Amino acid sequence: METHISCLFPELLAMIFGYLDVRDKGRAAQVCTAWRDAAYHKSVWRGVEAKLHLRRANPSLFPSLQARGIRRVQILSLRRSLSYVIQGMANIESLNLSGCYNLTDNGLGHAFVQEIGSLRALNLSLCKQITDSSLGRIAQYLKGLEVLELGGCSNITNTGLLLIAWGLQRLKSLNLRSCRHLSDVGIGHLAGMTRSAAEGCLGLEQLTLQDCQKLTDLSLKHISRGLTGLRLLNLSFCGGISDAGLLHLSHMGSLRSLNLRSCDNISDTGIMHLAMGSLRLSGLDVSFCDKVGDQSLAYIAQGLDGLKSLSLCSCHISDDGINRMVRQMHGLRTLNIGQCVRITDKGLELIAEHLSQLTGIDLYGCTRITKRGLERITQLPCLKRRLSSLNVLGRKERNWG
Repeated sequence: METHISCLFPELLAMIFGYLDVRDKGRAAQVCTAWRDAAYHKSVWRGVEAKLHLRRANPSLFPSLQARGIRRVQILSLRRSLSYVIQGMANIESLNLSGCYNLTDNGLGHAFVQEIGSLRALNLSLCKQITDSSLGRIAQYLKGLEVLELGGCSNITNTGLLLIAWGLQRLKSLNLRSCRHLSDVGIGHLAGMTRSAAEGCLGLEQLTLQDCQKLTDLSLKHISRGLTGLRLLNLSFCGGISDAGLLHLSHMGSLRSLNLRSCDNISDTGIMHLAMGSLRLSGLDVSFCDKVGDQSLAYIAQGLDGLKSLSLCSCHISDDGINRMVRQMHGLRTLNIGQCVRITDKGLELIAEHLSQLTGIDLYGCTRITKRGLERITQLPCLKRRLSSLNVLGRKERNWG
């Protein structure tokens, strides 16, 4: 006796629909009444982020989202007032406005007029008209916020960080990428190290300061003293920090991931400071730091041997440096050495011999490796299962043998 899908209990249908992508969930709801009822079960939509173009009034939109238990919304284009969203989603948890270039302080101010206790994540990346005024509103009415994305909000200043430090005590993740006006004073506000009424965002676990050009080693001193629970710190393209600043970071026992990509003033001395401290890093990126060389690999092997991911693209390293590192780095999973033009087949043989757990390697632009070296590296058991992680584009055609 065959059993048709229409005979399944609604709970089983809901379980099946939960595995569908968002578009197919909606299509399933249009098949029949029974499927619609099952597809509208909140378990089917758990964790789904609704992606919306707000162009014209749609009275049924937000009641439909709430009926399905959807609490995460991304606005792809905003031609209506933001208050339309806030009023329609009473229990909203996540609001993504990234790239809504027409959002202004005035529009955000009309939307945030009372406390929104449910909102945990707010993304304002590339909302270039947003200023410190909006951060004042956010600090006043979104006190439960845990994630705030401000990447590319180039009008934010140190005053805005003071407002954040005053009002957002629960903040765990803050992205300030390319906020060009920020300086050491603002980082001091975040870390609670300045003479102000703000205690700081001392619970921060992730802080992105990529391309904040005015920051100096003083910011790293503030971070090390005030943000003691920080786990991820992105300082890529911060040209104002130096080896001396890394000495401050070297005793941050909570730090797990450090990105120093394209920090031009970082050298072997800075890596020595990191290695001689009490860090327990699992990820380190010093790509395009052209003062980092073989000596850094020796320091990493001595003091940072717990790394799972290491990026050294375009650094001045050679087979000798690889030899000094790999014998102590048996737990390494990802190694990026693209554009390291001094690496040869000998270096790949050393990697293959000692880094048996490697799952990904970037060899882009390593022009001195040949087919022999590639054949040796692809024998690694974990890498063999993930050949897509082997990036060898950019090798000269003659090196294929």
